[in-house]
Amino acid sequence: MALFPPRPVQSTDATTSIPTTTFGAASVGAASVSTVSRDDIQRAHDLTDRIRAHFAQGLVAQGKLRESLIVTLVAGGHILIESVPGLAKTTAAQILATSVSGTFKRIQCTPDLMPADLVGTQIFDFATQKMSTQIGPIHANFVLLDEINRSSAKTQSAMLEAMAEGATTIGGERIRLPKPFMVIATQNPIEEEGTYNLPEAQMDRFFMKTVLTYPSEADEISMLRLLTGRGTDQQDMTVSPTAITIGDVEFLRSSARKVHVSQPIMKYAVDLAQTSRGGGPRPIKGLSNLVRLGASPRASIALIRIGQAHALLSGRDYVIPEDIKTFAHEVLRHRILLTFEALAEGVGVDQVIDSMIEAVPVP
Repeated sequence: MALFPPRPVQSTDATTSIPTTTFGAASVGAASVSTVSRDDIQRAHDLTDRIRAHFAQGLVAQGKLRESLIVTLVAGGHILIESVPGLAKTTAAQILATSVSGTFKRIQCTPDLMPADLVGTQIFDFATQKMSTQIGPIHANFVLLDEINRSSAKTQSAMLEAMAEGATTIGGERIRLPKPFMVIATQNPIEEEGTYNLPEAQMDRFFMKTVLTYPSEADEISMLRLLTGRGTDQQDMTVSPTAITIGDVEFLRSSARKVHVSQPIMKYAVDLAQTSRGGGPRPIKGLSNLVRLGASPRASIALIRIGQAHALLSGRDYVIPEDIKTFAHEVLRHRILLTFEALAEGVGVDQVIDSMIEAVPVP
């Protein structure tokens, strides 16, 4: 596999024209000559190291979850975490929030949770004889939607508006959400009673879906050692003294958007998405019997944005195929819906993604 060599430094007055595809508010490509300097890359490395150090104080193992959270934060997206109970989904989200000096809200989703409980409502102020707007807990920099699949379809639609539009509507008044805004949602795959499957449109709004597995024996012993050493089972929700600022997060996100993406890398991301739909340069025989809905163009966008973020955190100002492949499963697994035939045969979505990565030529 040939990796891309370092890209020649462009002069500040150079003009570059790279095709850009726009879907909604997100775009892929770079029509700007802005590049990431070596100082910016070093600063990004130092900032993310501070976040990792904060994770080490409260989370044992789960390195993949930690990196998924950090990369999604830098890429400017939302993340869905799925696992059985007790694997530190909520703890990881709280640690990320306390590693940044922003606002954090935790919302426990239940079947009786209403949209007004989430976004806010208007109340009558007897003192002024006017209606006043009371904003809800979703108006925060980091929002943890715990057990998101327990909320009703009506409430999930309110969540979708916030995630898609970056704003909420209360009594006809449109209120922008704070920046940065990141949703960290969790769900339990083993419970069915009192749960509502997330609609495909909302699943597609998550940049990544991370699935956790049980820790090893050594990791579980380390977890117990950490708990007994600190004397409490509760995660400290105070912001860390070494926390990065909201301005630092905006710097990380803007720097990631400046990471160079070559045309072959763009085509590689698109080929992966199109292969899931039965197309691509090397269509997989029999895929239509296993997949009833492939990845949307938002998957291509997420692959590129995640690739840019991973490249930045790896100390590069250009994306290589490994940046795309590293998180391909997390980006694609919730966007590909399997047929009943696949489920009956025990074929998992990760197996389908493995065959896609193997089939699509690497640039």
